[in-house]
Amino acid sequence: MDADFRDMMASFPTGVSVITAQHGGAAPWGMTCSALCSLSVNPSTLLVCLRTESPTLRAVLGSGGFAVNLLHGEAEGVASLFASGAPDRFERVLWRPTGHTRSPALVEAAHVVGDCTVERSYPAGDHVIVVGVVRAIEQFRAGSALLYGFRQYGQWAQTAPATTG
Repeated sequence: MDADFRDMMASFPTGVSVITAQHGGAAPWGMTCSALCSLSVNPSTLLVCLRTESPTLRAVLGSGGFAVNLLHGEAEGVASLFASGAPDRFERVLWRPTGHTRSPALVEAAHVVGDCTVERSYPAGDHVIVVGVVRAIEQFRAGSALLYGFRQYGQWAQTAPATTG
């Protein structure tokens, strides 16, 4: 069943993000994440699902905040780097602390970053669902978003200006 479930989910293309956090003066943590969705507009709330044993999850819960770095279409290398668990990943990318939670914003790899505080967390199987309230949004680059589906990366170019309504 595990393999069939993985195959099913691989057939569902989704955007790619890197969730980052830094607890106190400790080293920053981050991981590639496609398990992300909007939850509410008022207040602006989203959820991410992180592995129970993940050091990134511990940093998120310990600090009470995290950044959602939505990767642009040319950031496949950064997505792979943060999926690899390489211990030097933050030394290999340009980042700076966000304004509210001081979580790492990947300024060259993200097209937009949401700076979030933890509202709640819920255990679910081998993951924890983390509900975050978006406190600030910073746009870095327009034009494309990195996607992942069928076990490969792709891009979705923005063809028209985004509108709100």
